[in-house]
Amino acid sequence: MTDVLSKRNRFKVDRVTTKGGNSEDDGDDSSEKGNSSEAIEMGERPGSAASNDGERASSPTALLSNANTYMTMNDNSQRTYAATKSLRHQLTREALPRLDNYRNILSIQAGHRPTLDELHNATIHEKTVHSSCVVLTRLEKTAEVVSDNLVKFGWIKGVLVRCLLNIWGVMLFLRLSWVVGQAGIGEGVIIITLACVVTTITGLSMSAISTNGNIKGGGTYYMISRSLGPDFGASIGVIFAVANAVAVAMYTIGFCESLNDLLKTYDLKIIDNGVNDVRIIGTITIILLTGIVVIGLEWETKAQIVLLGILIVAQVAFVIGSIMGPMDDSEKARGFVGYSGELFVENLGPDYQYSEGKEHSFFTVFSVFFPAATGILAGANISGDLKDPQNAIPKGTILAIVITSLTYVGFAIICGATMMRQATGNIEDLYNGTLTNCTEGCDWGLQNSFQVIELVSAFGPLIYAGCFAATLSSALASLVSAPKVFQALCKDKLYPYLGPFGRGYGKNNEPVNGYILTFIIALGCIIIAELNAIAPLISNFFLAAYGLVNFSTFHAELVKPVGWRPTFKYYNGWLSLVGAILCLAVMFLMNWPTALVTFGCLFALYLVVIYRKPDVNWGSSTQAQTYKAALNSIQELVHIEEHVKNYRPQILVLSGLPSARPPLIDFSYSICKHLSMMVCGHIVKNPLNQRLRSSYTQRMYHWLRDHKIKAFYSLADNTGFKEGAQALMQLSGLGKMKPNLVLMGYKRDWNVCPEDDLNAYFGVIHAAFDIYLSLAILRAPEGLDFSGLIAESYITPIPVPVAVPGEQDAIPTVSADVADVSASLKPSASTASGWSEKKTLNRSQESLHSHGSSAEQTPPGTPAMKRANDSQAGSLAGSTAVVNHTGLGLKKNKKKGSRENLFTDPSGNPLPKELLNNVTLFQRKQKKGIIDVWWLYDDGGLTLLLPYILTTRPNWSSCKLRVFCLANRKEELDSEQRRMAAMLSKFRIDFSDVIVITDITKKASESTRNYFNGLIKNFVKNEDGQGKLSLKPLVWTSYLDYRDNLFRWTDARITESEMIALRDKTNRHMRLREQLLLHSKTSNLIVMTLPMPRKGTVTAPLYMAWLELLTANMPPFLLVRGNQTSVLTFYS
Repeated sequence: MTDVLSKRNRFKVDRVTTKGGNSEDDGDDSSEKGNSSEAIEMGERPGSAASNDGERASSPTALLSNANTYMTMNDNSQRTYAATKSLRHQLTREALPRLDNYRNILSIQAGHRPTLDELHNATIHEKTVHSSCVVLTRLEKTAEVVSDNLVKFGWIKGVLVRCLLNIWGVMLFLRLSWVVGQAGIGEGVIIITLACVVTTITGLSMSAISTNGNIKGGGTYYMISRSLGPDFGASIGVIFAVANAVAVAMYTIGFCESLNDLLKTYDLKIIDNGVNDVRIIGTITIILLTGIVVIGLEWETKAQIVLLGILIVAQVAFVIGSIMGPMDDSEKARGFVGYSGELFVENLGPDYQYSEGKEHSFFTVFSVFFPAATGILAGANISGDLKDPQNAIPKGTILAIVITSLTYVGFAIICGATMMRQATGNIEDLYNGTLTNCTEGCDWGLQNSFQVIELVSAFGPLIYAGCFAATLSSALASLVSAPKVFQALCKDKLYPYLGPFGRGYGKNNEPVNGYILTFIIALGCIIIAELNAIAPLISNFFLAAYGLVNFSTFHAELVKPVGWRPTFKYYNGWLSLVGAILCLAVMFLMNWPTALVTFGCLFALYLVVIYRKPDVNWGSSTQAQTYKAALNSIQELVHIEEHVKNYRPQILVLSGLPSARPPLIDFSYSICKHLSMMVCGHIVKNPLNQRLRSSYTQRMYHWLRDHKIKAFYSLADNTGFKEGAQALMQLSGLGKMKPNLVLMGYKRDWNVCPEDDLNAYFGVIHAAFDIYLSLAILRAPEGLDFSGLIAESYITPIPVPVAVPGEQDAIPTVSADVADVSASLKPSASTASGWSEKKTLNRSQESLHSHGSSAEQTPPGTPAMKRANDSQAGSLAGSTAVVNHTGLGLKKNKKKGSRENLFTDPSGNPLPKELLNNVTLFQRKQKKGIIDVWWLYDDGGLTLLLPYILTTRPNWSSCKLRVFCLANRKEELDSEQRRMAAMLSKFRIDFSDVIVITDITKKASESTRNYFNGLIKNFVKNEDGQGKLSLKPLVWTSYLDYRDNLFRWTDARITESEMIALRDKTNRHMRLREQLLLHSKTSNLIVMTLPMPRKGTVTAPLYMAWLELLTANMPPFLLVRGNQTSVLTFYS
């Protein structure tokens, strides 16, 4: 073994950064072969492999520097794995800090640190570890091969060159001189500076975002979407991609028009020196440009370098020409007089003239010039093709802004110092001193001619070459940017039917489909050949992107999430806000109608994403803002005194799995919807590991979302029903956002369930009152539990962890979990059929349903249905596989939304209509009917408030309230009725009738007494020697505990003394049943005050017999008891 280790250790080599071993720090390399810093995630281009064979180690020393490799050694059939785990099995199970451990879980380079279970539990499942290691290593080798010849650019070629070419546009050669002629040198420099301030602030904001983590492909879209979320990012991504696609046509047409002007000077033409020539030249040009881009970014970059050289030469020629001065009198006659202090002073101030159909001002001239300053995102748009985007984007973009700003300012000063504003161009006027006399019109000078730069240049044709280079380079940059941004957008699948455009081809993952789409859009615009109306819209699209970049930085700085840690420090959140406001202002200054159109497009695209609700989680600042706002609101709410007018029923529903009891969830949500908080409490007796807990939580929230129920899900495991319910009551919620009402399902099997379950259910009722919570118990005619009759597509496919040797008792089987799930609502079923962990899933589901009906497994009135795998006692894995298949088929083949599609049987078939009606009992709109409110005792008004809330819901709006109350004597009937009607009017609650029950103390009929005796016959004990009441000493820790538990009927029996003591109460409940049968048998819903179970006075079976008397064979029945605190008021 030692020899093997030593031999292995000799072959350890250091990691190399590139295959060829060459790498330059300045970023000038046009390609990088070997490792890439970008990981493969969600189908994106791969990065380098996380490790190579040379990094495999076999000793603790070597393992210290190699946390991402694994090895296998055969020694007495024992294997040692070091994959993603440093020093494991040799020194410790712990993993050393490694960058790969913090990568996205879907990344090829992602490391996998040991889980808490692996560290905390006694053993680790080696087979699972080894399998994941083998898969990881294969993926790493694949990534190493794929990433072998990726093209990556440094900050010079990738960002600086592209930004320079995009900012140095035709405006520099054609319109800058006109800006100086109109605004003068002073205001012209201010215009340039103001435009550069906007772009500089945007550049600083973009630098902050780009250095707050790895930036992948998508550029501006990626940064905005990951900062502000998919809704803002997607909308700006679409219009930004469209703007770049149309900009390709705009720049191409600019090239065509410049070429036409050049041909005119030589009396050459193709057809008409007009629109047709533009179409022909433009079509040929766009085909050539697209060909260059499709071949690969290497060729496009080489073309950009050539064009940049031409552009710089043209600029140098202009500067040299200004120094040389006019070469002859014809140049002087056209206004070029060379450097002159007197001319500089003359041109220093503004001289706005009527031009191009309107009277110009500072802001109109600014709107003309501002597009010249755009283009700062050209480098960021190919972020996926940069070696180090975090370093390249800030450095290249800001340097490009500085260089181009100085260039524009320098050219403006040169133009103002060497050129006259007005010149006739006539040599005779030069000799006569009337050169500026423009009574008959002037064709030359800063204000009239767009050929000033050519005139001043030392070699005029170079300016044409510069114009060609500027337009073609900008067209190339836009032709690359549009598909790259659109590809990243389509990969995220935020909009439908765009998937093919997210597909990449070749070693560089080129968006060929995006290139084709951009080509079609650009060609269509070129054929139209009229872009004057579209150009302002494109500029507004770019400004909208700039504004959102600035706002993203401001928002992140304002919210300050912990993850906001940009390494670029030269930014300020408030400065970014100023930049966003400036972008907005410039949009309206340039052209307010197009600004409105831009906002309309953004809003429409935003609404589409909001409607689709994409399932993405990017950790955006809007998510952080949501948390911060919620936290601040809860903290402020703590200090707000409660007031009866603001009372809201915040319900804790002891639902177990929400998907198993849809009627209970629906009824609770009918009360809480748009009004208050709702928490679904789920109690599991056995302990769950974290994976199962997370799986339960995720699936329950999916189920709630698909059923359009806004509620919270709270899980308590490793506890009994009573203890779990107490924990949920005491710990659910936060601050004032805590449940004040507990809603339970009625325990229909109370007379056949084990007494421990009955006592636990009864104990929960006491526990709610002990902590001053209101309580409600709901009973439906056909039961509430449909777990065995409907497919629970989000529940049963929960993955079962592979058993860990020595830990079988720590991980419950699916049967046990599902069995204990039901205990959260009605604990009796968890043991009613004598469950054990060895029973099958479906047998457990049958027992679960005993919650919904006392004896039968199927609710009365529903067809007998075969439950999932009812005849099988298959293995755990087999049962899970069957249900999982059904669930997946349901999701794949059914369209969500309707009740029929949301609920199916375990085989995926539609439910019988009668069963579906029972499941969706409280979803259907109630026909015109009655809600009977039996407000027997004053509990604070909750018995009256809950049915009133229901009548405000669409499903119950057709029902009227009918209020029943008690009177002491028959003589008080009229006065009690008037008093109750007056009180209801003061409470502003509409009602149809008030009925006073006066003979409640009358002795119940013989049939009712016989019915009651039948309910309790199995629980009655005589106090003779046989069946004697027993007192059991209890362990108590406080006086309250002692007082509350001094006497306990441990065998849940009813004694004769108890029956005698509670004779009157029992008779009252029997009489209430008779009145219910008389008045409320046909009502849509009955709401009644819940009898108060006084501690130490009434036992669980007697109390449940009372409830059975009231609710058996009745319409849907809600028993309510407030906490004796007012929830109604008649004060304003």
